[in-house]
Amino acid sequence: MTPPTQDTRAGIHYYEDGSGETVVMLHGGGPGASGWSNFGRNLPVFARRYRTIVVDQPGFGASDKPKITSQYFTFSADALLKFLDELGIEKAHFVGNSLGGGTAVRFALRYPDRAGRLVLMAPGGLGLNVFAPDPTEGIKKLYRFAAPPGPSKEKLADFLRTLVYDPSLVTNELVDERYVVASDPESLRAMASMGASFAADPEEGMLWREAHRLRQRVLLVWGREDRVNPLDGALTALKLIPRAQLHVFGRCGHWAQLEKFAEFNRIAMDFIGSE
Repeated sequence: MTPPTQDTRAGIHYYEDGSGETVVMLHGGGPGASGWSNFGRNLPVFARRYRTIVVDQPGFGASDKPKITSQYFTFSADALLKFLDELGIEKAHFVGNSLGGGTAVRFALRYPDRAGRLVLMAPGGLGLNVFAPDPTEGIKKLYRFAAPPGPSKEKLADFLRTLVYDPSLVTNELVDERYVVASDPESLRAMASMGASFAADPEEGMLWREAHRLRQRVLLVWGREDRVNPLDGALTALKLIPRAQLHVFGRCGHWAQLEKFAEFNRIAMDFIGSE
């Protein structure tokens, strides 16, 4: 397999492969997360049909780590607009997981003519829990990672296990790889800045309140056993988004793109490319 190209534009680091209509993949927001950690395996599959771009959102991976000066979904969406302008991309489809799903929704709301179809896996801000408690198990363990006495591999592994149905997917190698990034002082500052942006302007992050304004076709993808953004959170989005459909994977947690790799790729690509 030919390695994808990688570069940085407008402060955004990205990987790119393939040709055709553009698909932008936006990762989730846990410690040590990056575009490659979330979508590295999916990239070559999507690249068979689409120009596929996997980005590190601001504050993550090899992208710039500026102070977040507005609610994070909005900040990242605006950074993404500059990034697409830099690459000369007029319109793109988006595949967003968790935090990346929230960014994709905010981008589509702010710049509707620049967004095509949206594939949203348990998107942040769009789900509204009906039965599950808030904060959820996964979110509580996310908060604990940087809490005193500070980060540890044990706390990271504990959080990562909430993301999957099959805990064997959380290997020592995965924990080691993500911990190197997650424990870096610059990454910790970026995570704190992102968290502060949610606390400072919580209403801007309540994307479900604006879901009725989405005019794009939307595929909601959820794992039945998701312990970060539980399945009942999909109900409000499914009701409010005019052109939404929902696909639920059994025996699947928060990482549908990895836990249901082949099925997810097929369903998402067919949705993006259907008439």
